[in-house]
This record gives sequence, structure tokens and C-alpha cells, in this order.
Amino acid sequence: MSANQSPAGQPPTATYDSAFLKACRREPVPHTPVWFMRQAGRSLPEYLKVREGIPMLESCMRPELVAEITLQPVRRHGVDAAVYFSDIVVPLKAIGIDLDIKPGVGPVIAEPIRTRADLARLRDLTPEDVAYVTEAFGLLTRELGATPLIGFAGAPFTLASYLVEGGPSRNHEHTKALMYGDPQLWADLLDRLAGITAAFLKVQIEAGASAVQLFDSWVGALSPADYRRSVLPASRKVFEAVSGYGVPRIHFGVGTGELLGLLGEAGADVVGVDWRVPLDEAARRVGPGKALQGNLDPAVLFAGREAVETKTREVLDAATGLEGHVFNLGHGVLPTTDPDALTRLVEYVHTQTTR
Repeated sequence: MSANQSPAGQPPTATYDSAFLKACRREPVPHTPVWFMRQAGRSLPEYLKVREGIPMLESCMRPELVAEITLQPVRRHGVDAAVYFSDIVVPLKAIGIDLDIKPGVGPVIAEPIRTRADLARLRDLTPEDVAYVTEAFGLLTRELGATPLIGFAGAPFTLASYLVEGGPSRNHEHTKALMYGDPQLWADLLDRLAGITAAFLKVQIEAGASAVQLFDSWVGALSPADYRRSVLPASRKVFEAVSGYGVPRIHFGVGTGELLGLLGEAGADVVGVDWRVPLDEAARRVGPGKALQGNLDPAVLFAGREAVETKTREVLDAATGLEGHVFNLGHGVLPTTDPDALTRLVEYVHTQTTR
């Protein structure tokens, strides 16, 4: 039983009645809740200051630093939820994969995984491997009080893509070659990664996460048929593994307009939508019984205030009548975004949607 649940006969926890968790549960909200993917990060001068001289992966393993970075956008923007500061490759690093996050490039794997023998390098993840995560969550939940904390992990397909390609890829040629050329090895690889991902999310939930988001950043590279056959079973395994905790499960991918229904089918309670599909159309594709998250184009924040408010109003209008809506960008905050634009956006959404 998670600390975020409010079972019958027990008093609600501090975060249970938050606007964010109510929206995730498709319940009436006092206002549309707002948080931003990558809200804790490069757009904030205070982040750049505390991260100065500290490599990305090292910064993810320092609990007090993680807590400070996670809290910064909550203090500055007044968002309705914090999102844990980490990186999707952290659990891979924790089990001994030789990788680094290179500035301007992203995660780079020293020895890509492309054969059955390579699978042996993907051992199970234990809570002891990521003790710093548990410590950081403890610091954060005490500080956040009634503000929910979102945990997250990379989805099996995206982790596999990094491992097989050896780093970021535009065409995913090695990944698709393995998926099409050796479907059994591919299935075994994703199943192994699903177990690692589920274990990582369980650590976060048991340490106090109010919700979790599964990022499938690269899955938009696939057709619906390929997703259903080659990815859906592993993503479903992750969601089923954490279903008993009762925390909302969010699923997000980029360029996934054709996959939205399948993302929900994998087991998400909330489906994240990028900026390419209006929310009313996304709701039609996802079907009933799911909340939606999104979906202002992050680049809109570089326009003037009037343009930002106009485009935000379009998102809110498209969300009218949804079973549940969490306002977010259609992807992460861009590094050179003006932080004040984010603060104004939170205030605008809250003002426009206060019941």
C-alpha cells in the first residue's frame, strides 16, 4: 500500500486531495493542475549554479543536490507537482552498464548490447543499487508536504534504443534491425529492461512518489503494428508491476499521435500528448477511462506573452469536457526558455481554470 493512497476508513494523506492527483484520478479539480517535463533543469539560473562543475550522472546520485534541484521550480513557478530530478539511464548505470551522459550529445554507451551474450550484462536492479534515490525522496517528501512528487523512468523501448544504438539515434537502424531480425532476442531484451524499470519505479513509489511517469521518448519511431507486437508487452509489464500501489501511472512519448490509444492500452491512467495532436482529438484516440496530460508546444514560450496566452487558451479549450486534464508542455522545457514565461504560464492556467 502506497503512502499516497487514501483507503476507505483511513484519513487522506497530505497529497491525496491535491489538484494534480485529483486530475489524474479524473475527479473534479479546483483548477487545472500544471507541471512541466524538465521543469527542474537548464532553464533555471539557480540550477546552473548548483550544478556547476558536477557531471550529470554524479548530480543524480547526490541526494541533497537532487532535492534542491527538484524543489527549485516548485518555489519559483508555483507548479502543482514536483518531478524527481534524475535521468532515464540512471538505473542502467546503477547495474553496472558503462555509460556516460556527454554534454550536447546525451547518453553514450561504451559497449552497445546487440547479442544474446550481451543480455547477461543487464542484471536485476535492487533497492541497494539506488539507495541515493530513497534518501532523496525522503528529503523531498518532508519538504514538499502537500505538493505531490512525480517519479519517473525510461520505458523499455527507449532504454533498449540507447543500449543497442550506443547513444542517441535519428533513424534507430540498429534497434530496428534487431527488432525485425531477431524478434526473440528483442523480446528478451525488452522483458529484461521491463523488470529493471519496474524495480526502479517501485523504489520511488515506496520512498514516497505520488505518481510515476514512464517516458518512451523514441517510441514515435514505430508504426502501431510494430508497437503492439514488439513493445506493448514490455510496457504493460512495467505498469502491471506497479499497479498494486494505487498511484497514478502516466505514459508519455514524443511523436506518438498514431500510438495514443496503445499507450493507454499499455496500462497508463494518464496519457501524455505532445503538441502535434489537439487534446480533444487525443481523447477520441485514447478512448474513455483515461486522463490526458499536455500539450502546449514548448517553442510557443519564445513568443510574446499575448501569443503564449492565445495558444494556451487553445489547449484549455480543447481540454473542455475531458475526464481529467493535467496541463503540461508537449515535451520538455527547452534549455533557453525564459523562466519568467513559465511562471506566468502557471499563473495564467490557474487563473483561467479556477472553479
